[in-house]
Amino acid sequence: MAGAFEELVAEGESVPVAGWDFSWFEGRATEARPSWGYQRLMSERLGRAAAALDVQTGGGEVLAGAEAFPPTMVATESWPPNVAKATALLHPRGAVVVASPDEPPLPFGDAAFDLVTSRHPATVWWEEIARVLRPGGAYFAQHVGPASVFELVEFFLGPQPEEVRRARHPEDEARAAEAAGLRIAGLRTERLRMEFYDVGAVVHFLRKVIWIVPGFTVDAHRDRLRDLHERIVRDGPFVAHSARTLIEARKPS
Repeated sequence: MAGAFEELVAEGESVPVAGWDFSWFEGRATEARPSWGYQRLMSERLGRAAAALDVQTGGGEVLAGAEAFPPTMVATESWPPNVAKATALLHPRGAVVVASPDEPPLPFGDAAFDLVTSRHPATVWWEEIARVLRPGGAYFAQHVGPASVFELVEFFLGPQPEEVRRARHPEDEARAAEAAGLRIAGLRTERLRMEFYDVGAVVHFLRKVIWIVPGFTVDAHRDRLRDLHERIVRDGPFVAHSARTLIEARKPS
């Protein structure tokens, strides 16, 4: 068992984490997808837009799945490896990728876009979204919801206080959007089952999705990783639940 543990951990630690391609997890972990189909709905809205911005695009994989881009298509990303990956993927389709930190201000003028999209942004700056939207424009996004994957969070970090569990609650996000002058046109939430079949998948996941266990390293968490490995071997897949919010907010005309 010790040899298997070290081998799995080393494998999870060695896999590149750039971009939002999760194909490596096939056969190692599963996550149910929201029923609404964000990429399809995003694509439909992009097809009707004249100028659109995708915020925190990652490696551009989700945006690249759209059938067509509007005449003006821009994406922002802060992490240099993702900027390079998104540029290679999106430039051939005419989209401009802008390296920009995940903090205000967005590097665009007022009322520059009639559509702003984002999938799983780490932060949402509602005032900036409202500023860059044209009157009548919309923000359409899929957010990570409250207490997402908290079974894994609390396995490593212990019980979390209520304010941490409530972070990114859709009701709070709706109030923040409205405070910035936007009107909520749609709000849906779902909790979805996840399964991790081996500790290597957990290592790769925590390296890739860095906000789940902030500051995660194998060395700092080796004891808990070993406990998790033994639990999976004994009891089967580690089960967690992700939270997802679909939100559409409009700027009054």
